[in-house]
Amino acid sequence: MTLPRIRLRGDRAPRSFWPAARARRPASRWRKVVNIVLIVFIAVPLALIVLYRVVPPPVTPLMLIRLAQGEGIAKDWVQLSQISPEAAYAAIASEDNRFCIHYGFDFEAIQDVMEGYGEGGELRGASTISMQTAKNLFLWPGRSWIRKGFEAYLTAFLELLWPKRRIIEVYLNIAEWGHGIYGIEAASRKYFGKPAARLTRHEAALLVAVLPNPREWSANPPGRYVAGRADVIAGRIPKLGPLLDCVRESK
Repeated sequence: MTLPRIRLRGDRAPRSFWPAARARRPASRWRKVVNIVLIVFIAVPLALIVLYRVVPPPVTPLMLIRLAQGEGIAKDWVQLSQISPEAAYAAIASEDNRFCIHYGFDFEAIQDVMEGYGEGGELRGASTISMQTAKNLFLWPGRSWIRKGFEAYLTAFLELLWPKRRIIEVYLNIAEWGHGIYGIEAASRKYFGKPAARLTRHEAALLVAVLPNPREWSANPPGRYVAGRADVIAGRIPKLGPLLDCVRESK
């Protein structure tokens, strides 16, 4: 009869055991890290994109950052049908003329920017309304290639899962329009004392004209630059014609 072997203190497991154990532990840790990254930066945003197609986003990262800095949050969600069509037209005329015909990325604008940069010009942005909506809804302010990568990823899914009218609706409702002011309704009441549904073309153009720098510029009273920019935006709207069809309310 063979007696069981009794391991004495100081006995070691076979040498082959230790390398395998050491190899498994780091691999397991990396798998956990990768899983967390996938959940936080991919699964959760995708779930929110699906949810926000029908539910108004309650808050954005920028709102929370400003809140932590001591600012308030003034915002009132309104449906696109309750916003003057001139606001959507002005946004497209100012920010993204080809909004209705591209799929989130304006490759013609990107090419123009790169050609201008190659000729010694400044590296300007070629951000579409879809890209700005993705950035404002999910990401932090600032410039980095990492953030741009997430922005592109989220933009693709916004375009895939949302109609154009929903994209412009969310864009107008979450944009920053001043210290603690978010969305076209709050901005309209702040600067013109009226709901967004009653904005004229000129007033909508003034509001959109300040979006590049809403914390320094005012829609009412506007400075010389903002007033001139608003005139250009308002004058461009009639020239867009069918390029505004995707945001027009269907009859």
